[in-house]
Amino acid sequence: PERGVPLVLLHGGGSTIDVTWGRILPFLARDRRVIAVEEQAHGRTSDRNAPVRFETSADDVAVLLQHLKIEQADLFGFSNGASVALQVAIRHPQAVRKLVFASSLTKKDGAQPQLWQVIETADISNMPQPLKDAFLKVNPDPVKLKTMHDKDAERMRHFTDVPDADVRSVRAPTLVLLGDRDIVKP
Repeated sequence: PERGVPLVLLHGGGSTIDVTWGRILPFLARDRRVIAVEEQAHGRTSDRNAPVRFETSADDVAVLLQHLKIEQADLFGFSNGASVALQVAIRHPQAVRKLVFASSLTKKDGAQPQLWQVIETADISNMPQPLKDAFLKVNPDPVKLKTMHDKDAERMRHFTDVPDADVRSVRAPTLVLLGDRDIVKP
């Protein structure tokens, strides 16, 4: 639909739009214009000779919205996509009306230490097969799959905390959704 504020969907790391949003996308698109974005080197999107970073992916989203002549949109990001959405809200606040930040983090110590151990040893051989299959379904090039995996793993190896002042600078109403594994228990 052309009515209403557009909804931008941002997928998780190592994923495609289909993996993260495929089952609920038809429901979201019933009443809203949905813009389903795949990041650099992911699925249907080409790669460039540059690392994948949350900040540059956020800038890509802002440029896409400008290209589509969309002044403001609601952003819904899951996992790494939530980190991208947060960076859009920080770097391009005028472009974000509302933000949904689902199952991600702003501080390295916000994740279990085991996550960082897994990321340090991440290799295409231990990438979950469903994620591999989903990528190859929309982009049948195994070399591109490895490139995407390696760039995502490298981005997470260089994860840095989002400064508290940057998080506080977000003016868009924000819904934070935690997965059951994300809940910190005292």
